[in-house]
Amino acid sequence: MLLSNFTFMRHIHLLLLLYIFFLALLRTSHAIAQETVRDAAGDTGVTVLIYHRFGEDKYPTTNIDLDRFKEQLEYLKTSNYRVISLQQLVLYLQKGAKLPERSVVITIDDGYKSVYEKAWPLLKDYNYPFTVFLYVKATENRHWDYMTWDQVKEMKAAGVDFQNHGFAHEHMAFMPSGMNMDEYRAWIRADLAVSTRILSEELEERPRFFAIPYGEYNNTLLGEVRSFGYEAILLQDPGSVSSDTDPFAIPREPILGFDWSSMNHFQMVLQRVDLPLTGEIPEAGRLSDAIPEQFGAQLLYPERYIPGTLGIYVSELGWQKANLVGNYVSICNISTLNRRINRVAISGREKKSGRTAIRYWILVNDIEDFKN
Repeated sequence: MLLSNFTFMRHIHLLLLLYIFFLALLRTSHAIAQETVRDAAGDTGVTVLIYHRFGEDKYPTTNIDLDRFKEQLEYLKTSNYRVISLQQLVLYLQKGAKLPERSVVITIDDGYKSVYEKAWPLLKDYNYPFTVFLYVKATENRHWDYMTWDQVKEMKAAGVDFQNHGFAHEHMAFMPSGMNMDEYRAWIRADLAVSTRILSEELEERPRFFAIPYGEYNNTLLGEVRSFGYEAILLQDPGSVSSDTDPFAIPREPILGFDWSSMNHFQMVLQRVDLPLTGEIPEAGRLSDAIPEQFGAQLLYPERYIPGTLGIYVSELGWQKANLVGNYVSICNISTLNRRINRVAISGREKKSGRTAIRYWILVNDIEDFKN
């Protein structure tokens, strides 16, 4: 009887050891899987390009030379980049799916006539999808420099995607003088209402995506756009899109002017990846203090980056080497911010790929005492 009890206890002990071993193995496998997912997220990304004018030399700051534009399209083709539609990208982000590697989205803002006359023929040759964000008032009022509704509809019938860039193309991140907050919100909603209505009527399809005019935003503006049922908001903050990107704050790389449309710059931005973070200080949008005590954020994956390569950029202050404590990266500040707009960026170099990871956000300075 004693031997039988001893044997039974041995079996129980062995089963317990096996259970502990199996549990540890399961946890290890889960940790490896999670790390694999995180590594994969760091290795993939989509670059959203933003253009404006094509072959219009008299507008050098927003133009790209037509030969250079063709060179960029050819580079995407010969370098095996996949050009996907904006709808595809948003769907990936909504589902939380892994993004396709070496992928690019082409967007064009405003709807200038050169899009129809010069860019579209080239994009058709390469069979690349693209999205045009229309400055609705200019098209509605038949401004000579913008596409007509007939041209827009011809392109749409051929598969080109058109979305909303606002009706009056105002600096909507700044509350007009004399307005209170309720009036400011009503002003934003009025612009959204008329642009959404006109696009829905003319294109027989409700717009789904909104590109912020001038790329200037605050939390009030973003919230009002979301309240209209838009599925994604596109900014003009440079950077790459990752699976950690908020669909309501999609960065885009501006390709314009002389330097920013060069092939060197074009190839550089295609190589950059996202630097996922949260808890920005100061938070994106309206600046509450003209002398922020620090700039910083929590890094989601601090282990990804080579020690000593993390830096923080502020438009008025330039680049500074950042301090990393745990997962919080920051710099201290004693300088007054005087510009109406400052962009803040955190950057680091990835250990695994050696590529530059970067994430931007915007600070809008509408503090009365510091308005320029």
